[in-house]
Amino acid sequence: MSLPFSIWVDADSCPVDVRQIIIRFAKRLELKTYFVANHPIPSPKSELFEMIIADATPDAADNIIVEKINPDDIAITRDIPLASRLVEKQITVINDRGTLFTAENIREKLSIRDFNKTLYENGLISEKNTSFGKKEANLFANCFDREIQKKLRGNLNIRQRQGTDALRHP
Repeated sequence: MSLPFSIWVDADSCPVDVRQIIIRFAKRLELKTYFVANHPIPSPKSELFEMIIADATPDAADNIIVEKINPDDIAITRDIPLASRLVEKQITVINDRGTLFTAENIREKLSIRDFNKTLYENGLISEKNTSFGKKEANLFANCFDREIQKKLRGNLNIRQRQGTDALRHP
């Protein structure tokens, strides 16, 4: 049984721990999963997983995701401009630390990102915080599970409504 939604992973900067969580969920639920990057990323040999290699040009992987993703799919990225483009299309988007990007929070996230980028470019901050540990992996797994469950419940509700409509309209 394959589900009516897929997972799209902006794989260039996706931590290995997050990839492993995605792979476990995908195998268990038989979710088609696309890893998109400008270089090969190790992924299981299975029809469930597809590696899409983008050109090594700026935003090439992002553009593939934006063009090919379906409204019911889930995207995983830490790229805030990509997340913004996907949120505009009403796609479910989460980052690798368990943050759900929404229409309500994406502008603030973009502003913070742009401000920090300016500070970094002007030498006012030296490095970005990139630590990733068990806490972040758990936050991601919980958010990912929650969003998948919402999709599954939504799909079940649609099927149930279609079933009752069929009963009413022979």
